[in-house]
Amino acid sequence: MNKNLVLLKNLLLSTSMRNSCKYCKDKKKRGKIVGGMVGNFILYLMLMTFCIAECVGLGYYGTAEMIPAVCAAVISILAFVLTLFKTNGYLFAFKEYDMLMSLPFEPKAIAACKFMYMYVKSLPWYASISVSMLAVYGYFAKPALAVYPVWAILSLFLPVIPMLLAAFLGFLIAKLGSGFKNKTIAQTVLSIMLVLACFGLRFFLEDMFRENKTEEVVTYISDMNVTAGQYYPPIEWFRGASADLKISDMLLLVGVTALLFELIFIPVGRAYRRINSALKSHSAKGEFKMTEQKSRSVLGAVVFKEFRRMTGSAVYMTNALIGELFCLIAGIGIMFADVDKLIAKAFEGAPLTKEMLCPAIPFIVYFFVGMVSTAAFTPSLEGKNYWIVQSLPIPKKTLYRGKMLYNFLLTTPFALFATISLSVSAKATALCTVLYAVLVIILCAFSSAWGCVCGIKHMRLDWENEVEVIKQGSAMTVYMFPNMIVTIVLTGLVVYLGTMIEQTIVTGVITGIAAVLTVLAYLGAMALADKR
Repeated sequence: MNKNLVLLKNLLLSTSMRNSCKYCKDKKKRGKIVGGMVGNFILYLMLMTFCIAECVGLGYYGTAEMIPAVCAAVISILAFVLTLFKTNGYLFAFKEYDMLMSLPFEPKAIAACKFMYMYVKSLPWYASISVSMLAVYGYFAKPALAVYPVWAILSLFLPVIPMLLAAFLGFLIAKLGSGFKNKTIAQTVLSIMLVLACFGLRFFLEDMFRENKTEEVVTYISDMNVTAGQYYPPIEWFRGASADLKISDMLLLVGVTALLFELIFIPVGRAYRRINSALKSHSAKGEFKMTEQKSRSVLGAVVFKEFRRMTGSAVYMTNALIGELFCLIAGIGIMFADVDKLIAKAFEGAPLTKEMLCPAIPFIVYFFVGMVSTAAFTPSLEGKNYWIVQSLPIPKKTLYRGKMLYNFLLTTPFALFATISLSVSAKATALCTVLYAVLVIILCAFSSAWGCVCGIKHMRLDWENEVEVIKQGSAMTVYMFPNMIVTIVLTGLVVYLGTMIEQTIVTGVITGIAAVLTVLAYLGAMALADKR
């Protein structure tokens, strides 16, 4: 068997949930694995439902011919985003680097195999989009029988090009970051700058499309897909190959994908050892001074340990700080913006005023800082060093209190700043501003406590890459999705109730409920800590 296939097969087997469930004898651990598999299946169903609803709308308005282009665009965007945030943890500075590099493989082969590993692990997401959209397209368009296998096969090639582009950007970020003294912070800053640039590009493109003054939503989507196909040819190639069965478009999509794969991994392979060695090394000063040692409380030491753990991982920092950074930008930007114009532009002339939206300010801010809780994945980050934590002469409750306190200290200052800035800009009363500030503090405390509950209950210590627990862990999934859905529902609910009841009463009631839930989550975390 090809060496690359052997390496890829072993990487997949070592992290396969199905393989772990098959050979695991611990019923409790097997139950968690099965729960994780069920959770992933539910997420795939949710994605498929969204895609089906979108395509049914297109078919209902007689524009089913746009579905292949929409499918290609959605898969491409998802592939780019997923890969961009995984590249650092999968391709560079990964845990098993020394072991893999000691094997008889070329650096280019190892880098390419790790890329294919990312591709295979993300394939269920792309397949969910492709299959659901193909089903709706088949129902409305009644295409030739040959369209189905062509669509299915080309869907396997479709995400590769955006993944390669995202991986190459990650390679450039790693290469630039490896030249700095503090490599982790440099990589994090470069990654966040790229995310902000993409976020800003979204508004630029939206404004550019709005200049067309399109009246119909379907026409707007059609124009957007035509424009996307002009700037990103694989969308048009997929549409021509799957819908019109054009041989030339099939060859272009497959050929360009293979060519880019080879071209991109040539420079990556040449610089692979150098970049990883630089990222894994640490600079040291030759000047040493004996100074007085500082003493901290046990809880303070745990908090400081979590801070050092974050600054030592670009993946950790990027995921933990992106929401706080958006709060900072929003808090500063809102001071120089016209709130009424922003609301009119965001809600397309809906009869909403800043007074009506004021009760939603704490939940809007919490949506940014509360969707990621460091307490949800830091218990799992102990990994194979968990035995050291177990042997420390400190109570388990103190350890997990420190993890919760760190997340609270990380999120609260940014959340408070954004809440006060938004309240002042919306001309909320002093009493309402104080209530919003208290509510957002309690929400940050709830995020810390509920995240710790999920982190302890769904702790995973046998990970091979920190991306698996920071971005893909069961604890993060269980924490994030219910939290996100409830936050969105509460945002709409408080706006609705605020039009009928005094806003201070609505905010006070929600604050009381949030406080009770926070206490219950904290007690639950402490109860779980005793069992660890």
